[in-house]
Amino acid sequence: MTFQAPELNAIPTQQGDLDDELSLALQAVEQRMFDVVDSQVDVLRDASRHIISAGGKRIRPRLALLSYAALGGTQFDDVIAVAAALELLHTASVVHDDINDHGVLRRGRPSVNALWGRTFALLTGDYIFTKVYELVAPLGSEMNIVLAQATTALVEGETLQAAAVKNRQFTREVYYRIIGLKTAELFRAATLLGARAAGATDSETDALAEYGFNIGLAFQIIDDVLDVVGSPEQLGKTSGIDIEQGRGFASAYETKPATNGHTIEAADPMVSIREHVLNGDALREAYHQAHHFVQTALDQIRFLPDSPAKDELFALANSVIERSA
Repeated sequence: MTFQAPELNAIPTQQGDLDDELSLALQAVEQRMFDVVDSQVDVLRDASRHIISAGGKRIRPRLALLSYAALGGTQFDDVIAVAAALELLHTASVVHDDINDHGVLRRGRPSVNALWGRTFALLTGDYIFTKVYELVAPLGSEMNIVLAQATTALVEGETLQAAAVKNRQFTREVYYRIIGLKTAELFRAATLLGARAAGATDSETDALAEYGFNIGLAFQIIDDVLDVVGSPEQLGKTSGIDIEQGRGFASAYETKPATNGHTIEAADPMVSIREHVLNGDALREAYHQAHHFVQTALDQIRFLPDSPAKDELFALANSVIERSA
């Protein structure tokens, strides 16, 4: 499989033209990711390209590109490498996730873990992580520091999650700390780096960073809700893992019913948690919190001058709430 990188033009001022240029830019991101994971070791190349070519939402590179355009950037070429690095970081993390979770389906395809086994999946995730830094090394210390901090946060969040599950301390407070680290910090990095690439001021960059962070929180909450209510066919990945492993929004908000002061224990705890979430207030609370974070995000960028890119940032924020996969 090969990609042909498109030729990018200056960012236009009309919505239709922005859509066209954004589509071309995302194709260029795909090309950059596909090229950078080339290897003389067949399994690393093939497994990396398998997960990349499976597609995905590409929300992190989209955030970087739109933040760049909304802050006055004029050439998407300036942020292709950064956008590709952000998506590769996420991709490496999901390869590792599928090892930890025994996930067999990812992006509608068999996972790397399912096809190549745990050892090669681990090495593939490691390989993609290292390729990120080969990709961004020429971009300067500031961008590398931001990406390093986001990667550190991702690992800290996953570790905190595993520890909370093991120690049976998966509270709501811990849940929000986890999703801030493992998801929202990379969203924050995407909008921050896009703004920096456009030459934004510190206050503008901070605002876009907060927008990204809050979008990340909302995104992860809805992702966890869909893990409860969605099917593997709908989601394109193994579902129900969070409930099974005692984590995610469902576990943080689970409350067991009681009769005469005695807690009822279901024969199947997984079914019990799912039923309580579906029949109780947890889903409503989840959507309420996600809406709150989206509103907070939008408030951060209302100061931006009107532009097609600003409109797209608003639309992207709302799509986080409305998505079904």
